[in-house]
Amino acid sequence: ILLLRQQAVGDAWRRGVREVIGGLTDGSRNMIGIGVATATAGIIVGGITLTGLGLRMTEFVEFVSQGNVIVMLLFIAFVCLVLGLGVPTTANYVLVATLMAPVVVELGAQSGLIIPLIGVHLFVFYYGIMGDITPPVGLATFAAAAISGEDAIQTGIQGSVYALRTVILPFIWIFNPTLLLIDVGSWWDAVLVIGASTVAMLVFAAVTMNWFRVKCRPWELLLLAVATVFLFRPDYFMDQIAPEYKTEPATKVFEIAGKLPVGDRLVAVIAGTTIEGDDLKKTVAVNLGGAEGDGRKRILASGLTLVPLGDKLQIANVKFGTAAKKSGFEQGFDLVEVKVPSGRPTAHWFYLPGLLLI
Repeated sequence: ILLLRQQAVGDAWRRGVREVIGGLTDGSRNMIGIGVATATAGIIVGGITLTGLGLRMTEFVEFVSQGNVIVMLLFIAFVCLVLGLGVPTTANYVLVATLMAPVVVELGAQSGLIIPLIGVHLFVFYYGIMGDITPPVGLATFAAAAISGEDAIQTGIQGSVYALRTVILPFIWIFNPTLLLIDVGSWWDAVLVIGASTVAMLVFAAVTMNWFRVKCRPWELLLLAVATVFLFRPDYFMDQIAPEYKTEPATKVFEIAGKLPVGDRLVAVIAGTTIEGDDLKKTVAVNLGGAEGDGRKRILASGLTLVPLGDKLQIANVKFGTAAKKSGFEQGFDLVEVKVPSGRPTAHWFYLPGLLLI
């Protein structure tokens, strides 16, 4: 019996070792495709960075959109869709995040729109991954058609029709980052945002399907569409009543930074001349760490060095890889003004008319 137990234990150990080796082998084989795709994407990104094509891409999108944020986002969404055609998920994200995300951040900042970086990455990745279901190259539709036995192109068209009902969502969280639970102050605010967003998605689906409890009349569809806007973008209506920020002189930046709560954003307007000699003005925001107190130390900790230059403040240095660098601060630019919250009422009050319309 003892010999049989020892033999069983030995067999179990050998089987376990073989399974571990097999798992490592399978994992290595599966990573080959991802490694090749990522390396190829790195070559493309490196070539674009070294040749300056990325800057030209930004200028081209800016020229096409003529400063219109909606047109700019539509164009970038289309480019991400084309870039994502036939590309695996990992390489897809690397491509669109490296090529198009900086374009959204830069042009949004020039338009005075503060877009959280996570929202930008989700935006470009959303449309990049939609290439998997878009005919004629959609890889996911070919896989689905092989399982169902249907025509791949027709499957892709039908899948695209279904996906069009959610194609508006990335635009919504670009303009209303609270949908991503960014800048949500309390659990109560989070519950309100999640509840309102869930209802808005259901109502928006009802509008696209022309069916709520029964088939909708045209005026009912219009009311439901307005209700969806109230629930998805209450901040738009509040902006018509009171601005979100009020302007303070740049010289008060240290005082303002010292009073900001932990993790809150310092919003500023900077202006300067680019390497190409173009005058540029944009709105940027950086999250400040550390406790309330010394504003100079908090700004310095974010990677930003400000020096007085006459009656102005100049950005003397922006450390590489810091929050300030990722936020779009440019060395040599002037700090024009600082924006602080205006203390307006919460935009959640506009959920009520939306619910009443529903």
